[in-house]
Amino acid sequence: MARILSILVGLFFTVALAWSFGLGFYTWATDPAAPTAEHEFHLHPKEVAFASDGAFGKFDKQQLQRGFQIYKEVCSACHSLSHVAFRDLAQLGYSEGQVKAIAAGFQVPGTDPTTGEANTRPGMPTDYFPKPFANDTAARAANNNAVPPDLSLMTKARHDGPAYVYSLLTGFQAQPAALLKEFPDSKTPEGLHYNPYFANLNLAMAPPLTSDGQVEYGPGNPKPTVDQMSKDVAAFLIWTAEPSLEKRKQTGLAVTLFLLFATVLGYMSYRNIWAGKKH
Repeated sequence: MARILSILVGLFFTVALAWSFGLGFYTWATDPAAPTAEHEFHLHPKEVAFASDGAFGKFDKQQLQRGFQIYKEVCSACHSLSHVAFRDLAQLGYSEGQVKAIAAGFQVPGTDPTTGEANTRPGMPTDYFPKPFANDTAARAANNNAVPPDLSLMTKARHDGPAYVYSLLTGFQAQPAALLKEFPDSKTPEGLHYNPYFANLNLAMAPPLTSDGQVEYGPGNPKPTVDQMSKDVAAFLIWTAEPSLEKRKQTGLAVTLFLLFATVLGYMSYRNIWAGKKH
């Protein structure tokens, strides 16, 4: 009797689950969700190419230095780079003296050796880039109640990461009249900024790169247009997210060649060993 009741209970829940699934699918198929401003006006990242793209891509160190310059002069006021140490900048072609000078230009948390109290001190090559705010409360107070994200892994954390960063930096614009006409209640709130490449179209970050020449490049570099600066800082963030990118590609190429050689060798051995055998 107990077994029959168990079977009936299980059958009941199976039928109920199937009914719920079927009803949900029918509702989804016959009554599509109402269109939203985010769905209608959100844009996918722009097409953009970087020197590190592809199986044989390599970092353009001059571009990475330009990208770091933009981070230092523009982005570091709000965004941290907590997974990168100053000494890592040597990979971009900076000398030991330049790395020390860059590190000393930042104030990092420290401790007074005489009193034991917390203080700040000039950075050293072994230090990591410091956070621009003491805590999230201070960050929210300075950024319209939003906490600026750490940029170390940004190009890995977002879909189409490098293209997303480039598109976001170049995508700030006035809210389209067509959007307001179709969705009157979707006007960008006060203190936010319209950007069609951001998921909900409005973000607290003001346009960081606003004019050509905002960051002055040294001789031998391209003109610092907003488009060029956006590409440069996106390239720099590719490096911060995966500084071993070139080594990984080199290792992958070596492994691929070895596997091809081993495959050919294995096939030749097979033909030699089994040449006179019937199978």
